[in-house]
Amino acid sequence: MCGIAGFFNSERYPGEHETIVRDMLSTILFRGPDEIGYYINDTVGFGTTRLSIIDLSTGSQPICDETERYWIAYNGEVYNYVELRRELEACGRKFRTGSDTEVVLQAWIEWGFDSLARFNGGYAFCIYDAQENSIVLVRDRFGKRPLFYAKTGETVLFASEMKAFGSWPGWSYSWDAAALQTVFSCWTPLPSDGCYQDVKQVLPGCCVFVSGAKIEQKRYWQPDLSPRPFTGTKREAEEQIRNLLTESVRLRLRSDVEVGTYLSGGIDSAIVTKLAQNFTDKQIHTFSVAFESDEFDESGYQTRLSESLGTRHHVVKVVQDDIARNFPAALDHCEIPVFRTAFVPLFMLSNAVQKAGIKVVLTGEGADECFLGYDIFKEAHLLRSWSEMSAPDRGEFISGMYPYLKHFTAANARFLVPIYERHADDSMRWSLSHSLRFANSALSARLLRTGVGGEERLLQHMQSEHHGFFQWDAVQRGQMLEFETLLSGYLLSSQGDRSTLGNSVENRCPFLDYRVLEFAASLPLSMRLENGLKEKQILKDAFASMLPSEISARSKQPYRAPDAVSFLASTAKFDYIDDALSADELRKIDVLDQDTCLRFVELMRSKAHDKISQSENQAFVLLLSLSLLNYALVRHGRDFRNARVHSVPCTVYDRRSSGARIRA
Repeated sequence: MCGIAGFFNSERYPGEHETIVRDMLSTILFRGPDEIGYYINDTVGFGTTRLSIIDLSTGSQPICDETERYWIAYNGEVYNYVELRRELEACGRKFRTGSDTEVVLQAWIEWGFDSLARFNGGYAFCIYDAQENSIVLVRDRFGKRPLFYAKTGETVLFASEMKAFGSWPGWSYSWDAAALQTVFSCWTPLPSDGCYQDVKQVLPGCCVFVSGAKIEQKRYWQPDLSPRPFTGTKREAEEQIRNLLTESVRLRLRSDVEVGTYLSGGIDSAIVTKLAQNFTDKQIHTFSVAFESDEFDESGYQTRLSESLGTRHHVVKVVQDDIARNFPAALDHCEIPVFRTAFVPLFMLSNAVQKAGIKVVLTGEGADECFLGYDIFKEAHLLRSWSEMSAPDRGEFISGMYPYLKHFTAANARFLVPIYERHADDSMRWSLSHSLRFANSALSARLLRTGVGGEERLLQHMQSEHHGFFQWDAVQRGQMLEFETLLSGYLLSSQGDRSTLGNSVENRCPFLDYRVLEFAASLPLSMRLENGLKEKQILKDAFASMLPSEISARSKQPYRAPDAVSFLASTAKFDYIDDALSADELRKIDVLDQDTCLRFVELMRSKAHDKISQSENQAFVLLLSLSLLNYALVRHGRDFRNARVHSVPCTVYDRRSSGARIRA
């Protein structure tokens, strides 16, 4: 695991290339604090910060081939590198290291673009062709690892995190108003957005070729949610799921350092932990978050599950002021506005993982997207079936939709009937599954000067990237929307890669093995969402005999954390909250409708904490995070450089015309 950063096609600062690339890497040193390495010539500079996990002794980067034509800076892991290495050796390829980095480079040289379809993992990398003077930027199928790029003049910058761009002479951050519309309307940016002007992301499952002034993107994979249907029995489906997940966990346990797991108390992380435990005789380390408030706490399930599996369990207890105290530091790693605070406890958790001496954790991320675990899938099923259901059936269905909400009653269900009826009238809506979510975002969108347009941008993205989207069933469309928004734009980024790598910990996601998704998508809807209400049923049945019954039969409880109340009811005094939400500060943010924002802040400060709605929570966290980022990056261009980079072991590959040399 590494962070990568660099620039291509620069002739403006030839004497400063080494300083620039070293400064870029220093801003992301936390992603790989064990060593750094970089390549420079007269127009190109790129390198890595390394978190040593595989091939601790000879896996330093960048790596080149024996001719020194091809160079790679690589972040992440290709888990099937052992099998790929055997194939490449059979093709006559020679290896000097035991790293997966060299396997990726040799695969690219041997198979070119077609090599990408062979990789199974979470990765982002740059390959430089010194002969053709070109680069290619590649990102994994699901977008587990970030990779941003920006064009400034004739130069292309790229990095694992956007904060590295601040080291480029003359660089400044300014908001991309259109991208913010999507964040405030749909929770996350589009997969190609960086939220700042001129900054883009390499799309998941894509690569970007840069040669001279030409930039071209090419897709090598995207989720197939309508494959050939599975025709076997339910028992055969369960066996196949067990086999696929067992193999996925086995591959993701490949490491030269110890691997732990996150244990949430739900079935997804329980399955991952159980399978990981089966591959070792050692007591596996598990980690979880507990909350002071019973509304969010799942520690009872976590403890009983740890005892059942025999793990060495670690708990981070989140008390009232912890979220407000840690929010600015965690937000620095997110780099974009966020709509909830749930990433903060996970940022705290990864700090505990790092202190326990663990560098790698397996998580349950991706199970809900593959096996239909979210409420939106139940809602989509209800809305598309509305006209075929009787009034009593509708009420009964709604009453069973939210079993994790202890306060949800039949009266609540009756209140929701007319709301669902309004949305069901729009049964042909392209985002039927997400209609309630987007409706709840209307308040957030009004905070922006040009609040409308976010949904339209998402619709255009789905039209251009998924040509069969409008022919799919409403549940399938919802599934793809989750892959394109919440999963890649938040769960794998702010709440995933950023929260773990912020504390030098790598997260791996066994459910996001592409083979698991492809098989899950082939299963009938009735196996995954039984009767439209029982989420992930085939997954629960497949592992029922391996787990405590209270876990395998448990209804999903979404992972949540207290949002606006964390800041409005804090017992400690955090000056940054009042400063960020002050009239003076909000008036300095050009993209905001200042009058609407000031009225909203006044409302939130006067409102009873137990009366704050979901839409108000979301709008408050978005506004606060936008203001903090505006102060740090847009107005002040915060310097993220880390002086400790000078004490980290470093290798320099200097290929400038003044003379080629290697310096360690």
